[in-house]
Amino acid sequence: MESVIALLGLAITLFVSTNADDLVVLVGFFADPRFSVRDVVVGQYAGLAVLFVVSVAASLLSVVIPGAYLGFLGIFPILIGLKKLVELRHHPLNPDDPVSRSRTANYGNMQTVALVTLGNCGDNIGIYVPSFAVRSGREIAVIAAVFVAMTALWCIVAHWMVRHPRLGAPLRRYAHLLAPVILIGLGIIIIYNAGSVPWLLRRWGR
Repeated sequence: MESVIALLGLAITLFVSTNADDLVVLVGFFADPRFSVRDVVVGQYAGLAVLFVVSVAASLLSVVIPGAYLGFLGIFPILIGLKKLVELRHHPLNPDDPVSRSRTANYGNMQTVALVTLGNCGDNIGIYVPSFAVRSGREIAVIAAVFVAMTALWCIVAHWMVRHPRLGAPLRRYAHLLAPVILIGLGIIIIYNAGSVPWLLRRWGR
């Protein structure tokens, strides 16, 4: 039971840490009257599905590469988190600024939502691959189910935020501040769970 709870916690952490920015993008789509709810929801699922499938395919390298090696891919979430911290310091995002949402203003269909989701979540592959590489097929299926549920929750939350802008403003702002810290922590967890550090210490001790 504890392992299942831990896996669910990991899946939720993976989704939240890599899609905090995407929540703001969804808010932008839902706030634009030229986008229907169906376009946004279907497009969001399509974009994240492509990212998930590509990440699972890439993680199949774990069949021929030891897990301790793959664990070092956890460095990528750490680097991405550090990059986001630097970007926040030099270019803080104001989610209420209409300029920050202008890139979605000229389109109005689900294909566009999917493409924007792919573009906005391009870094996700670097985080998902090392996470999936040390997991079994059954565990990946559980993570996929959690992602499906969390995507629905993300759409509901984004839509609710559009309808309640005063309550949603703090969340839109602090999600960007929390995401880098969560990514760095996630990278450390990946490296730790794969046993990469003990393996490296043993190699050095020889």
